[in-house]
Amino acid sequence: MPLKNSLLLLLTATIWGVAFVAQSVGMDYVGGFTFNMARSLIGSAVLLPVIWFMGRNSSKKAEEAQGSGSRKDLLWGGLACGILMCLASNFQQFGIKYTTVGKAGFITACYIVLVPILGLFLKKKCSPFIWLAVAMSVAGLYLLCITDGFSIGKGDILVLICAVLFSFHILVIDYYSPKVDGVKLSCIQFLVCGILSGIPALIFEKPEMSAVLTAWQPILYAGVMSCGVAYTLQIIGQKNMNPTVASLILSLESCISVLAGWVILGQQLSAREIAGCVIMFAAIILAQLPQKEKA
Repeated sequence: MPLKNSLLLLLTATIWGVAFVAQSVGMDYVGGFTFNMARSLIGSAVLLPVIWFMGRNSSKKAEEAQGSGSRKDLLWGGLACGILMCLASNFQQFGIKYTTVGKAGFITACYIVLVPILGLFLKKKCSPFIWLAVAMSVAGLYLLCITDGFSIGKGDILVLICAVLFSFHILVIDYYSPKVDGVKLSCIQFLVCGILSGIPALIFEKPEMSAVLTAWQPILYAGVMSCGVAYTLQIIGQKNMNPTVASLILSLESCISVLAGWVILGQQLSAREIAGCVIMFAAIILAQLPQKEKA
């Protein structure tokens, strides 16, 4: 079972890593808001049959156990997650337009280090290993992003903001996921994200159906595979598995995004940028190592 779960999570990370390529290619045809609107609404629609199938096989006692409080948490949680996902995914989408797929993948992976830092405000202490990981990630970001003196590319800043927003998104999910059904929470957040992304898309980009149909491949991949399939695989894969090991496997999406950008788009990283990637990945691993608790 653990091997099967690990393979499912590795497949999830692979789908998410390749999704960076789909996001980059999609921007050649449609605007960022339009892309996120389409992928989120498709992701929400894909999860509807999953929810129906799971509801059909669940017992009536389990359904009765979920009272009005659980439904309230589901709605508020879906709304909060949807707003954060909308902000994070749009910052990421526009950031990818001005940077490479590999750099975007690694900078986004900073959320694994940022989460324990933000957890300090929730009175969750960090071990010395976490602070060392933070220092390493800063050094890796410097090598990866700051190429000419102290200048940072516009795309790098946008993706870094996205990483901070995804950190809050993870903390919100961590709060609501034990209380509600994960697939339903995901479906609602994708719906909220799609609706909120659609507002600026209609105002600023005025999407045309012909352009959306032209970009059907990256949009469909990001919607069906990245949102719908990958999230469901994550839920199945993380069942009865050590969350530390699970998050470490999922963080491989950053490495896969670099490989996907190199294989599919022909994007290259300099030796300095590769060194930054290696240091950041080492920080990601260090941040996920289990620590012994003091008696």
